[in-house]
Amino acid sequence: MGKNKYRFKGHESFILREGWLNKGLYEVDRNPKVFSENYGADALGVGPNMAKAIRYWLRAAELVTDSPKTGVMLTAIGQLILAHDPCVEDYFTLWLIHCKIAKNRELATAWNLFFNEVSYEEFKKQQLYDEMETLLSDLDDEVQVAQSSVYADCDAILRMYMPAKETNPEEKNASPFGKLGLLKNTEGIYYRKQPDLNKLPEDIVWFLLVDKEKNRTSVYLDDLWKEMDSPGKILQLKRTALIEMLERLEEKDKIVMNRTAGLNMIYWEKGLIGRHLLHADTVHHTIALSPYEKETAGTRFCDGILFVANASFEPSKSQIIAELKARNIFTLSALATYL
Repeated sequence: MGKNKYRFKGHESFILREGWLNKGLYEVDRNPKVFSENYGADALGVGPNMAKAIRYWLRAAELVTDSPKTGVMLTAIGQLILAHDPCVEDYFTLWLIHCKIAKNRELATAWNLFFNEVSYEEFKKQQLYDEMETLLSDLDDEVQVAQSSVYADCDAILRMYMPAKETNPEEKNASPFGKLGLLKNTEGIYYRKQPDLNKLPEDIVWFLLVDKEKNRTSVYLDDLWKEMDSPGKILQLKRTALIEMLERLEEKDKIVMNRTAGLNMIYWEKGLIGRHLLHADTVHHTIALSPYEKETAGTRFCDGILFVANASFEPSKSQIIAELKARNIFTLSALATYL
C-alpha cells in the first residue's frame, strides 16, 4: 500500500466546529488561494492550526478539491451547499457531509473504520482505542501510525458526534454533527444510537445507494447492512428503520422493492425523470414504450422484456426505437452494450 492511502489526525486535533464549513466555503469561493497565505488564518479569522483543520475538513467532506496549481476549488456539492444552504444548517446538508466524511477512507480513515468496522454497540473509550489499532493493523501491516494519532482520532469522533447538551451547549467548539443523534454517553460508556427518522431525509439513503457504484442499479436488501459504506452502516439504521426509509423512497418512485419469493431486491435506474419500460419482443421483433408500472418492474430482465429508465427517452424515443430495431437489439446484453 502507498503511504498516503490512510490518514490520521489530519484535523490538527480540532473537530469540525459549528460555522467552520460555511466560513470555509465562502472564503474558498472568493479566493481559491485563500490557504496560501498564513494557512488562510487571516481570511478565516482563526489561528493557523484551526485554518489547517478547516482546510482538512473541507477536503475530507469532498466539498473542495486541492491542487498546488489551481488552489482550492469548490466541488459540485460544495457549490450547491454554498448556493442553497450557505449556513450549513439543514439536516439534509449535515447528513450528506457526514456520509462523505464517513465514506472517505483515504482522508478520514478512523471515521470510515468506526462506522463500517468497529464492532461495539456500547463501549468504553479504551475499547475503541484498542479495536481501532487492531483494525488499522488489519488494513495494512506496513502502515505505521503513532498510537497518539489513533487515539486522537477516536477522541475526535466521540466529541464530534456527542450532542452539545452532553458536553456543554455554550461551548464554542461544539460540532453540528451532535444534532444527528448517533452517540450518547452514560457514566463513561458510549452507546451507538439509531438516528431519529424524522430528522433523517430518505434521500440520504438514496444518495448512499447511487453513490456507491455509479453503474450499479440493484442490490440485495441484506447487503444494505453488510456492505462497506452501506446505509445500514453509515447511518446506523436497524433493519426495520432502513425498510421504512426504502418504503419512503418507493413511494417517491425512486426505487422498486421486490420482496416476493425471498428475492429481497432493490432496483433503481439512471435518469429517474421520465421513466419508461422498453418492451423487446424476441418473437415478433417489436419494440414499444409504455408508462413505468411499479407493480411490474420487480419482474425486470425476464426473457424478452427489457426494463430501461432513461431521462432522455421521451424526446428521442422514435429515433432510439428505430436504431434498436436496426441493430437487432433484443437482449439485455446487447442493450447494455448499446447504452
